[in-house]
Amino acid sequence: MSRPAAIRVGLLGFGTIGTGVAKVLARNAAVIERRLGAPLRLVRIADLDLAHDRGVDLAGIRFDADAEGLVRDPGVDIVVELIGGTGAARRLLLLAIESGKPVVTANKALLAQHGKEIFDAAAERGVDVAFEASVGGGIPILRAIREGLAANRIQSVHGIINGTTNYMLSEMERTGEAFDTVLARAQALGFAEADPSTDVDGIDAAHKLTLLAAMAFGAELTVKDIPTEGIRGIQPIDFDAAREFGYRIKLLAIAKTGSEDEAGRPGPIEARVQPTLIPATSLLAKVDGAMNAVAVCGDAVGTTLFYGAGAGELPTASAVVGDLIEIARELRRGSAGRVAPLAFLPHALVRRDLVPLGDLFGRAYLRFTAVDRPAVLAHITGVLGEHGIGIESVIQKGRGNLAASVPVLMLSDPAREAALRRALEKIDRLPDVTAPTRLIRIEEEL
Repeated sequence: MSRPAAIRVGLLGFGTIGTGVAKVLARNAAVIERRLGAPLRLVRIADLDLAHDRGVDLAGIRFDADAEGLVRDPGVDIVVELIGGTGAARRLLLLAIESGKPVVTANKALLAQHGKEIFDAAAERGVDVAFEASVGGGIPILRAIREGLAANRIQSVHGIINGTTNYMLSEMERTGEAFDTVLARAQALGFAEADPSTDVDGIDAAHKLTLLAAMAFGAELTVKDIPTEGIRGIQPIDFDAAREFGYRIKLLAIAKTGSEDEAGRPGPIEARVQPTLIPATSLLAKVDGAMNAVAVCGDAVGTTLFYGAGAGELPTASAVVGDLIEIARELRRGSAGRVAPLAFLPHALVRRDLVPLGDLFGRAYLRFTAVDRPAVLAHITGVLGEHGIGIESVIQKGRGNLAASVPVLMLSDPAREAALRRALEKIDRLPDVTAPTRLIRIEEEL
């Protein structure tokens, strides 16, 4: 009996993740072949850096800088894009699709900004686009939503999906050190980029949330649609207060859907990225360091939690190679292009209105900074009361120096955010309040 023909892979980008893909394909070639029924072989790599030794045996693999030649090569069956960015990556991915080749990518920014164009082109050409590694690194969260939870109406998604910020928040809580100190350590360890803005300002998480919302709810969103707040401005005292109140602080990507109207039309959804107080007893609160986790609630299955390494050479490569195996199976069956990449059929993906932030209703953590004088606390609570906002708990630190500003830490009763914001605007204009108030929302349903 003759051996089945190999499925041939071309790799665009030979950086950290590309190197991991080459290692996994070589290391696990035998087990992959037993699962697939045919060899999955890396035959060509394109990268601008041809001199750097990645510690990978490239015998039998063509390695040059000709990315377009790789995409057009008839000896390449599947194209993997790991070069990043949204310029050349977009052009090469569309060229591969136009050439009738399925593609695998880990590029969440590209899909968040140009996903519709790419998915429409792939549907028209009848080829697959796979992108498991774009969200959660090695966690198979997208495949779980698309396949394992396909019978459910997804009700909510709560994700810790940026390892840099989760590491930084964990370290700030553990050591009591300030943001800048922990950021410098994260950069030295390779957890944060020289320009960390995409991570610490929540942009990376927002890119990923657009994909999660599409797969969970069939919602077409762009990054510009999603209210996004990062972790700058969180101080060590906020972690102390959260601990005393029974919470931990995490940067969450949150998506929730409401009920359908009488005609069966889906209503507005919530989608936002924000620092959040979550109960210290919840499973997500246990996720520390650079790890990722996503909690998905479905109407039939209830709440499920997916946990693992959200970045890194081999965890991310695991997701990329998993996509390669899935596409190779489709090629062998002759059914390429028949799996909806975003879980919903293309015509079922629709623009969804977002619930305005002002309409959110819930509890909040508030950090005021005020001069330590009699009646200041009464002034603050008086303004909150004028706007119908009650106070559940108060902690006042550093009493005794009447010339100094001290933090006043509160948990509010449930309130409409618009009312809370109006109250804070008025409070921040009080003469004894010496710094802008910090608000962090609380999520109880975890």
